[in-house]
Amino acid sequence: MKIRLIALVVLLKVIPTVAQEEKALDGKPADTTALKQVEIESVNKEKVATILTAEQLAAIQKTTLANQKEAEKIKAKAISDAKALEKQQRKLEKEQRQFAKTQDRIADAEKDLIKQKEKLIKEQSRLEKMNAKLDKDKRKGKLTDIEIQKEGIKISKQSIEIQELKEDIDKTQKKLTKLRG
Repeated sequence: MKIRLIALVVLLKVIPTVAQEEKALDGKPADTTALKQVEIESVNKEKVATILTAEQLAAIQKTTLANQKEAEKIKAKAISDAKALEKQQRKLEKEQRQFAKTQDRIADAEKDLIKQKEKLIKEQSRLEKMNAKLDKDKRKGKLTDIEIQKEGIKISKQSIEIQELKEDIDKTQKKLTKLRG
């Protein structure tokens, strides 16, 4: 009985496959089966192609993004370099202005020094003339004691003025030395 069941099961499985083979030989059913297989293969190819295309798109997007990031980095570096160059140029211009200003101050200090020395020489000659005139008038006896004291006071004032001029000259020389140094 077991053998009969096995044989029956085998026949049930073999008969439909044999029937399909007969249909394949007829033409139409075979064509539809072949067409379905071709369609399934083409759909599978399209799916694979779209999957590859999506992968390719992802790769392209990734490289494009990387290129954009690189371009942004280059742009940012260029902007940074330009700003640094502008800053350095402003610093250089500032140094040039300071140098020109210092040179102007030195020139002004030298002019002041020359003027003060000329004034000192003028005041010293004036003091010498005052002393000479006082001595001359004393020898001739033209002056009274009060006039002699007044002339002495004038000479003292002149001496004080000369001393102040000498101090101003010293200050100007120190300033000039400081500016040059």
